[in-house]
Amino acid sequence: MNTLLHICCAPCANQCIDVLRADGFGVTGFWYNPNIHPFTEYRSRRNCLRDYAQSIGLPLLEKNDYGLRPFVRAVAPDIAGRCVKCYEMRLYETARQAKEGGFDSFTSSLFISPYQNHELMRRVAEQAAAEYGVGFLYRDFRPYFRAGQEKARELGFYLQKYCGCVFSEEERYLKASKIIP
Repeated sequence: MNTLLHICCAPCANQCIDVLRADGFGVTGFWYNPNIHPFTEYRSRRNCLRDYAQSIGLPLLEKNDYGLRPFVRAVAPDIAGRCVKCYEMRLYETARQAKEGGFDSFTSSLFISPYQNHELMRRVAEQAAAEYGVGFLYRDFRPYFRAGQEKARELGFYLQKYCGCVFSEEERYLKASKIIP
């Protein structure tokens, strides 16, 4: 079985890749993250993933789209509820790519993060799978989160401090300065 793994970053992906491979899946990575801001952050995450994919022989597809404006337009009506739009953008595109690429299924490294809304992501992924007629491979990778972070440090990966969008970056700074809107 071949699965397309949407990858948000190498630190989140390394354990997902290991687990899927150990379970007998052929894994191809897919980089599509129009939510990541600023461009320097986008580039740092993408380039780290490129280097890691090459080092482990992971085929990597890229939809290299720094999509700040479309992302902001999509989430502007409800910034507090923006995560669903972010999940939809990335998971629907992953499902589309999986269908067009002849993959048996798709999943995402987002499912490793204890900071993401796991059930909402799962619901969005299931809807995307139904729309595109491709399988959604559900895995709760959260038990591997700490191991993935440790491996990322050992390998000298670029480690980010926020999920990626400009609004999560803002929240990070507001919390650090104790100025909460």
